Amino acid sequence: MSVAPTIGLVDYGLGNRRSMHKALERAGARVVLTDDHDELRAADGLVVPGVGAFPAAAAALRERGLDDLIRERAEAGVPVLGACLGMQILFERGVERGGAEGLGLLPGEVVPLPVEDLRLPHIGWSEVRWTRSSPLSVGLPDPAPYYHVHSFIAAPTDSSVVLGVSRYGVDFPSVVGRGNVFGTQFHPEKSSRDGLALLANFVRVCAPKETG
Repeated sequence: MSVAPTIGLVDYGLGNRRSMHKALERAGARVVLTDDHDELRAADGLVVPGVGAFPAAAAALRERGLDDLIRERAEAGVPVLGACLGMQILFERGVERGGAEGLGLLPGEVVPLPVEDLRLPHIGWSEVRWTRSSPLSVGLPDPAPYYHVHSFIAAPTDSSVVLGVSRYGVDFPSVVGRGNVFGTQFHPEKSSRDGLALLANFVRVCAPKETG
């Protein structure tokens, strides 16, 4: 029997840590919620949750030295998944509240959702249309419904990182990824069956490769 991969759920004080923890366990992972660098380095994959403002997230990660750690593990080939604000922080910069530097793992910045006649934040279920195949979308319907809560969106400078798009007044990147780094603008942990299926796909990406 294969051993469940260990997912390090990065604890920097922001995000739906409890609900994400439970969802990842249901998706087949052993989950360690921590800000301890050694425990995170020992994990087979990292998940960066997030709810709130971009500058606060960037500061919280930096204060704990977690920004450098996430970059280090991503550069070492460890799978990383950011959800909602955790996805946004993967980009180079966010303009919210005067702006702040992100992790720079994906190219581009995070900007306001450009809608004039719709209420913000965008809260609710929106379909994701897959634009590129990826390990996250294996076995998922096209389109697939996911639960969003946000007022800002990613604006990648390289369109190839966009794996799926949703629409709220305008089309926006809802799933992104490059190499071993992935992000979802929505909350997979709040997105019922298809959310758990996406997390299960990520858990499979994190599974240690058998040798022999």
